[in-house]
Amino acid sequence: MASYSKIRNLAALILVTVMALSYSQAIGQDAGGDIQPAPYQVAWQDLEFGVILHFSTNTFLDREWGDGTASPSTFNPTHFDPDQWMKAISASGAKYVVLVAKHHDGFCLWPTAQTAYSVKSSPWKNGKGDVVGDVARAAHKYGLKFGVYLSPWDRHDPRYKDSAEYDRYYNSELEELAQNYGDLVEFWLDGAGSGGHVYDFKKIIETLRTYQPNTVVFADTGLFEYGDARWVGNEAGIVNYENWNVIDRHGYRRWRPIEADTPLRKAHWFWHPNDETSLKTLHELLDTYDKTVGRGAQFMLGIAPDNRGLLPDGDVARLEELGAALRLRAQSNLASRHAAATPEVAAALDNNVDTFWSAPPASRHATLEINFDQSVTFDHALTMEWLNEGQYVQKYAIEIWSDKEQKWLAIAAGEAIGHKKIDSFAAVTARRVRLNIISSSGSIRIREFQLFDWSDLRVPQPSSVVIEK
Repeated sequence: MASYSKIRNLAALILVTVMALSYSQAIGQDAGGDIQPAPYQVAWQDLEFGVILHFSTNTFLDREWGDGTASPSTFNPTHFDPDQWMKAISASGAKYVVLVAKHHDGFCLWPTAQTAYSVKSSPWKNGKGDVVGDVARAAHKYGLKFGVYLSPWDRHDPRYKDSAEYDRYYNSELEELAQNYGDLVEFWLDGAGSGGHVYDFKKIIETLRTYQPNTVVFADTGLFEYGDARWVGNEAGIVNYENWNVIDRHGYRRWRPIEADTPLRKAHWFWHPNDETSLKTLHELLDTYDKTVGRGAQFMLGIAPDNRGLLPDGDVARLEELGAALRLRAQSNLASRHAAATPEVAAALDNNVDTFWSAPPASRHATLEINFDQSVTFDHALTMEWLNEGQYVQKYAIEIWSDKEQKWLAIAAGEAIGHKKIDSFAAVTARRVRLNIISSSGSIRIREFQLFDWSDLRVPQPSSVVIEK
């Protein structure tokens, strides 16, 4: 017994010591900002541009917010064609779509077994239709990843008044979506509304993760423990601050990259009749792109099919214009013309995001220089940080060499680089350009450093668009 007691005490001492060391290491990592993304977060950030689709009874009632009283008979698109949606979305340059499977009004766009308030009670396809399934198949056909939005707020279902009963209902709906429509790239967990209802977010995530371990959960920063991505804080689709992927909430830190959502039509998420003037211009969309993707965030563009079940012709044309402009801009990378460079430097100039330049080990300041055989003129720079092991660059400058002054001159500067940073400035001409990492809290790795002249891009007109009369 004495020997057993000594062994037990020794084991307890070892356990306490290991726990103390682990705690110390965790605190040290937090203090140093050494927080890494999950692999599925890295893959999601590489998608950069997504679309969220709003299409429901609101579409037929000229509403933005339904109150749950609309009859299922309201939902009856006559020319429902998700292939048409996905063709236009793919042309825009987007890489994934999130469908609002149930908005706050409670109407479900799939034949759920949990309620009759769904497409199975509508005249569309004699109640045999499944919008979620059709949209998921169309998305995959056009090479787009698919996700869903399932509003926790439900203004129709009477079970909403009973938190426990409604939570069972909601999680049963979530199980259907998570099991029956393939891999979900993103799950939108919107906290809008509540009416005093307390959501069991822990259980919601447990349910999702049972079937979809690699889905990025989008949630407001307030739902801190339950999200993989966070809201930017506005619906203008603009990051107005230095973008750090690690967010501190009550002393607890997590990797929570930003998704910045904004509708294609000003202030409208759902389609409305006689509303052509609200369509955003190409210039507005490119500006938004530069202030989302160009500031390290995801660009989430709101698209709304009309009451026919088609994207309006103007929306299709604008999406094609956007995609053409983004492709044209990407193809004009001047850094690809660089003079001879070491393989290490060339890895950041090769238009390949799977390669990267690394500064010398343990360095916290370094420069990446591009040399040209002839001077080039440019007005934008694009920089990408390799984030798999964390976000470390804390201050940087983009500089050109002045032969006249015999020194480096800064033309742009900032703090966070993150996934992608697009800097714009007055056009400059130089033969030597460098990215000067002034300070970093960890290893410096740059996936891409690119230069562009976007001052006079001629965006081709959209391909022929069939106008529905």
